[in-house]
Amino acid sequence: MPVSRDKIEGLHRCHPNFTPTRQCRMFLYHRPICWSVLDAVYVLDAIVGFDPRDGEATKEASKFIPVGGYKQFLNKDGIAGKRLGVVRNPFSGFYNRSTAISAFEAHLTVLRQRGAILVDNLEIENVDIILNPYESGESTALLAEFKLNINEYLKELTHSPVSRDDKWDWEAREDGNGNDGKSVSGWVEKLMMENKLDATVALGSGMATVLAIGGYPGVSVPAGYDGDGMPFGICFGGLKGMEPKLIEVAYGFEQATKIRRPPTSPNNLLCPNEPL
Repeated sequence: MPVSRDKIEGLHRCHPNFTPTRQCRMFLYHRPICWSVLDAVYVLDAIVGFDPRDGEATKEASKFIPVGGYKQFLNKDGIAGKRLGVVRNPFSGFYNRSTAISAFEAHLTVLRQRGAILVDNLEIENVDIILNPYESGESTALLAEFKLNINEYLKELTHSPVSRDDKWDWEAREDGNGNDGKSVSGWVEKLMMENKLDATVALGSGMATVLAIGGYPGVSVPAGYDGDGMPFGICFGGLKGMEPKLIEVAYGFEQATKIRRPPTSPNNLLCPNEPL
């Protein structure tokens, strides 16, 4: 379930500065999932850095880590002056006839009141292709990377109940279609650069998929509850190295709205309609 449906914060970085192992990178995507933006940023500070088991990727990514870490960007007034691009299509369409639509409009008003400059109704080129895991190449990349690296990972374990020989000798799809992360990154960069944006903002978790495929950072923040009490969130996204701006915007939004409500009791998490 996406973090936007779980009343929690999800923050992912642009490049793998933290990797349990390279082969797990695309599946775990090393993103803190926490109760608040503050918690997520503290976890992020603790896990980023060079990983000798994935030196090529994490060495390149380390140049984006700011001196002094990310905690310094927890600024409740961080929204002021930020230029935010509102991407509605197709993400808002996933919430037709939901109270999330009106809540999203209210949140855009809050962002304006806090000093943000909104550029509305922006479109990501070929977003329908990006969101199709077969057309974008996401499915092929996931399966291929898993196939190529799982045996190497299992060899590092001192003990595993999984047999490398009889469990993981399978063929990944190699007939995927068309587009790779570079294509996606070009479309997102075009949107950001042409509109001189500090971040994008979209309803729900769909934008996180676009960001992940392109290798970009994003933060999902709780934004409300629909008529059935189901949480939903909004996602702020940016380009490589823009985590500081995203943290400022996300933390500022969280502090301005304070949407998230903790569960009333741990006893009714699985059966919320049953009496306590």
